Amino acid sequence: MSQAIARYASTLFELANSEKNLAVVEKDAAALMNAFAASNDLRNAMKSPLYATADKIAALTQICAKLKASKILVNFVSVVAANGRSGELPAMFKEFLEKSASARGVVNAKIETAAALNNEQIGELSNSLGRALGKQVEVETSIKPELLGGLVVKIGSVLFDDSIKSKLDRLKISLKGI
Repeated sequence: MSQAIARYASTLFELANSEKNLAVVEKDAAALMNAFAASNDLRNAMKSPLYATADKIAALTQICAKLKASKILVNFVSVVAANGRSGELPAMFKEFLEKSASARGVVNAKIETAAALNNEQIGELSNSLGRALGKQVEVETSIKPELLGGLVVKIGSVLFDDSIKSKLDRLKISLKGI
């Protein structure tokens, strides 16, 4: 992540927090981030130097209007686009949402498993991680059959790999050393 992305995200966080509007801006940022994720055309247009800055601002303003986004977010995306960084908005929103969650004492855990987990298992994992970290944990799961079994947990920059695949890989490496 670039320093510029971090600075923009921090600025949005500080502004939303000082205006006592953090929850609304979080919701709006997540909605706009989803719009970027859903549309290749939007992502490409915002990154492209072929489109005029005014056109990018107009497009973003229209999207914000359809999403009924807060004035803070509309102004933010307009300033970002005016500064030629509209292609970096998804990364800025991601960083902003992580900052907001951290300020609330919430961390996001990405859990990969070989098979789908049921709601009870997800709840138990979330509670266990929450007790270990002393924070509330929001869990995001994905299925990776190549893990063969076990799980991989990523929280921030920390990775815990307890998958069968990684254990077999370590065993293979240790056997080569003999």
